[in-house]
Amino acid sequence: MHWNVVNKISFLAKMGVYLSTPKTDKLSEDGENDKLKFGLSSMQGWRASMEDAHSALLDLDNETAFFGVFDGHGGRVVAKFCAKYLHSQVLKSEAYSSGDLGTAVHKAFFRMDEMMRGQRGWRELSALGDKMNKFSGMIEGLIWSPRGSDSKNAEDDWALEEGPHSDFDGPTCGSTACVALVRNNQLVVANAGDSRCVISRAGQAYNLSRDHKPELVAERERILKAGGFIRMGRINGSLNLARAIGDMEFKQNKFLPPEKQIVTSNPDINVVELCNEDDFLVLACDGIWDCMSSQQLVDFIHEHIHTESSLSAVCERVLDRCLAPSTMGGDGCDNMTMILVQFKKPVSDKKKADVGEQSAKGKEES
Repeated sequence: MHWNVVNKISFLAKMGVYLSTPKTDKLSEDGENDKLKFGLSSMQGWRASMEDAHSALLDLDNETAFFGVFDGHGGRVVAKFCAKYLHSQVLKSEAYSSGDLGTAVHKAFFRMDEMMRGQRGWRELSALGDKMNKFSGMIEGLIWSPRGSDSKNAEDDWALEEGPHSDFDGPTCGSTACVALVRNNQLVVANAGDSRCVISRAGQAYNLSRDHKPELVAERERILKAGGFIRMGRINGSLNLARAIGDMEFKQNKFLPPEKQIVTSNPDINVVELCNEDDFLVLACDGIWDCMSSQQLVDFIHEHIHTESSLSAVCERVLDRCLAPSTMGGDGCDNMTMILVQFKKPVSDKKKADVGEQSAKGKEES
């Protein structure tokens, strides 16, 4: 292929397919309990389709809340799959039962890839997909009907389901995943991809996750060792993320474990002890971070959090602030999703604790 053609394809992939006018309708939600208050909002924007998804559960159990943003690429189904199933896999883990939230969420990320393979994986993704996928699933249903598919323990027998797609390797599209679990004074953040979690501590922004881009040294080493290459900042010339759930075409090396594949769903885990100076937590996809630094967003939230009627209204203001006036520049043209979690009461009498990350102020990558 001629290099100019390659350049053009890469440029088009980067720019994406845009609408003539943005879709500014927002899906927003608020909730609270005695410890936390949250608001969220998502917007399709200039993109031709909405590929973001999210989860917000104040009561994963009686003492644990779960929040997650999932930014899909190449399609929406993996993001929607994660929003539907990731939290339940955390909850079902033996590690979770023993109080080890970090290990529980770590295993749940890998479990997503496992669950999307085979007949059951194909069927679940088809149900979450577009009309064509649903239609093909209906046609299949006329000639084959799964046994006990709607039973309560269907997830336990996930890999045992047989059918025409038993050899399905999993989806070629994928999704980032950035999730936060809050239990009493403990905050656990897990991230794969370039969505980001940021905490405001006494007005200062601290990044609790790292954007997994191919040019990072550790990511680049893994990509090259697994047989991949990086061109124009993209893995094998196509994917501008180094970690993601799904993207099975980059996870085909039979001689390597999941965490050493070209693209891996292996999340970074960050465990933070919350303190009285913690104001709020933000989880957002890169549609936000492309337009605002972590500190800029924290400052913007502090400016509006006491004047808006709800936390979701604050999120909506952020989305409107980030939306580009046209598609000429690229930034501000992506799908946008943001979750804002406010700590309602002092979580402890402890003094300022180490969040394990450098202050985001002045240290943002350009």
